[in-house]
Amino acid sequence: MTVPAALSPTDDAASAPRRSVVVTTLGVTQILAWGSSYYQPAVLAKPVAADTGWPLPWVVGGLSLGLLVAGLVSPRVGRAVERTGGRPVLALSSALLAAGLAGMGLAPDLPAYLAAWAVVGLGMGAGLYDAAFATLGRLYGREARGAITDLILFGGFASTVCWPLSAFLVDVLGWRGACLAYAGLQLAVALPAHLALLPREPPLVATTTPPGSTAAPIVAGRAPSRRRVVLLLLASALTLGAAIQGVVSVHLLTVLQARGADLAAAVALGALIGPSQVGARLVEKLLGGRHHPVWTMLASVVLAALGLGLLTAGFPVLAACLVAYGAGVGIGSIARGTLPLALFGPIGYAALMGRLAMPMLLAGALAPSAGALLLERAGPPGALAALAGAALVNVVLVASLFVLVRAGAGVRTSS
Repeated sequence: MTVPAALSPTDDAASAPRRSVVVTTLGVTQILAWGSSYYQPAVLAKPVAADTGWPLPWVVGGLSLGLLVAGLVSPRVGRAVERTGGRPVLALSSALLAAGLAGMGLAPDLPAYLAAWAVVGLGMGAGLYDAAFATLGRLYGREARGAITDLILFGGFASTVCWPLSAFLVDVLGWRGACLAYAGLQLAVALPAHLALLPREPPLVATTTPPGSTAAPIVAGRAPSRRRVVLLLLASALTLGAAIQGVVSVHLLTVLQARGADLAAAVALGALIGPSQVGARLVEKLLGGRHHPVWTMLASVVLAALGLGLLTAGFPVLAACLVAYGAGVGIGSIARGTLPLALFGPIGYAALMGRLAMPMLLAGALAPSAGALLLERAGPPGALAALAGAALVNVVLVASLFVLVRAGAGVRTSS
C-alpha cells in the first residue's frame, strides 16, 4: 500500500524560476504587504486622527476590520491557491491592497476610510503569510520547509523596513500621500513581481512514497477520527497563540509600565522582541531538517509561556522575559507554515492553510479589544496573569499534539 507523496510538476516546469528567485520575490512582496497593511497604523493612525478629527479608536479599528475580512475570505483563498497556484491569487492581492490603500488615501469621511480597510482586508487575506505558505507548498510539496523558513526570515524585516519608510512618507507627503505611495508600490513593484517572477504552475501529479518512509505525512491515511483530533489540536494551538500575540502586541507597553518601567524604558524593552524573533528564526534555519516541525512548535509555545510566566512572577530582568517571548513567537511563525505540511502532506495543503488562517485572523482581530477590556477589569497584573495562563494552556495543547504525533503509527518525530 502506498500513500500520497509530494506533488511534483510535469516536465513543463523545467523552465520555472529557480527557488531562490521565487523565495526572494515573495520575501520582498511580503515586506511590502505587511508594511502597508498590518504595520501601517502604528505610524499612520495618530496623523490620520489628528488631521481628520476621527476618533483614534475607530482609526486603529480599521485594522481589526481588515483582519476580520481577511479571516472570512481565507478559506476561499486557500482553495483558490489549491486550484490555480499562488501566482494569480498573490497578484490579485497586490491589486486589492493598492485599491484599498488608494481608497484610504482619498477617503472623504470615516465610513469611506473603514470601507477602504475592508478592501485592504481582502488583499491581506489573499496575500499575507498563509497565502504565501500555500503557494510554496503547492510549488515544492514536502520540500517547501526550507523555502518557508527563508520566507519568514524576510518577513521579519517588514516593520524594520516599513516603519521608517512610513514615517518618512508621512513627513514628506502627509498620511494621505503615504497611503497613495504604498498603493503605487503595490502596483509598480509587488504586482509585476508576482506576475513576472512566480512560475505558471502546471498541473501537479501525485507520486508514491514507500510505506513507513519518514518523508510520509504523519496523519495522512490515518483514521478520520485521528485526523480530526490532530487538526483540532493544531488549529486550537495556532488560534490561541494568535490571540495571545494580538493582546501583547498592542498592550505590551502598558504592562511593562505597570511593572515599573517608564515609557522610554518600556519602548526600548519592547524593541527587543523583533531581534529575538529574527535570531530564533536563524537558529531554526541552521537546525532545519534535523528535527520534525512539531519540535519547533513545542519549543515556540514553551518559550512564549516562559517569557510571560517570568514576567508575571516578577522576574527582575525584564529583557530576559521579552527575549524568551520574542524567540517563541519568532519560531512559531515557522511552525505555522511547516507543521501542517509535515502532518497532512502537500495534497490539499493550500486549502488547509486557508482553513487554519480563518480562526487565527479572527482571533488576531478581536484580541486587542478583548485585551483592553481585560486590562480595564483586572488591571495589568491580572491581565498579565491571564496571558501567562493562556500560554500555559497552549503548552498543554501542543504537548498533547506532540504525544499524538509521536504515537502515530510508529512514525518518528525526526526528519
